[in-house]
Amino acid sequence: MPSEEVVLITCADGVRLGGHVWPAQGRSQGAVVVNAATGVLARYYHRYARFLASHGFDVLTYDYRGIGASRPERLRGCGYRWHQWGTLDADAALRFMRQARPDLPLQVVGHSIGGFLPGLAASAPAISRILTVGAQYAYWRDYGPAQRPGLFLKWHVVMPLVTALCGYFPGRRLGWLEDLPAGVANEWSFRRARMELSLPPQQRAEILARLAAVTAPILAVVVLDDPLGTGQAIRRGLRYYRNAPQEEAVLAPADLGVPRIGHFGLFHARFEHSFWMDTLAWLRRGVNPWLAHGYRPGEQRVVC
Repeated sequence: MPSEEVVLITCADGVRLGGHVWPAQGRSQGAVVVNAATGVLARYYHRYARFLASHGFDVLTYDYRGIGASRPERLRGCGYRWHQWGTLDADAALRFMRQARPDLPLQVVGHSIGGFLPGLAASAPAISRILTVGAQYAYWRDYGPAQRPGLFLKWHVVMPLVTALCGYFPGRRLGWLEDLPAGVANEWSFRRARMELSLPPQQRAEILARLAAVTAPILAVVVLDDPLGTGQAIRRGLRYYRNAPQEEAVLAPADLGVPRIGHFGLFHARFEHSFWMDTLAWLRRGVNPWLAHGYRPGEQRVVC
């Protein structure tokens, strides 16, 4: 199996991110940057990265500032903000792979917030193709109706209160994903319907212009039992990418022969021979694999 190389990625503001490069086995077909979900370590995606490398892709995984291998000695008072994961961290990751593999098409696989972040990066016009899974920016009205009250209480009431008390969000201690810098947690907790309204006013026009500058085709995967990445949430995010061709694949757990998938399931190794294999068609040829098979997931289904 392909072995990884530990790397350090330097952002424009000097912050250094920890990551891994997984070299392609055989001739490389592309360079892929994997963007993680909020509060999820990059190592959660290492098996998928190894899978892609074994099928001919050079892959970069990395931790955002404040998380995992990119965590400072002290989270309290570090000043990191959620939007910096896109404007600085995702941008640095794209530049790193562009420099390391200049002759290969540059692609992104983004999970949850990681599927929305690419457009915040100044380097995003260099991307040739994007695959997103449950990609959204956590506006609470988009949560699945049945889970919305509980999720609102957890992420938009308890999280900001605990963050205010601790000076950062101690997610690991609570069993709620990883610890988060206060700025990241608060941008999540107080997100408004228009994402840009959570940003400093002087940055809003530039961020919207960056999102509009992305022309890479996007395949957005919607999972029907995902309470966070609902169809409504994903389409809210996709509207910012107004110049990027867009396709959707709506999957139900039964389509993959399992009782549930949820927000995190598709990156579990049990989907290596099903969902993971199908993603190769998009990354290699820009083909929506589910449509190509003559099957249209989600037809005649109500998507939240």
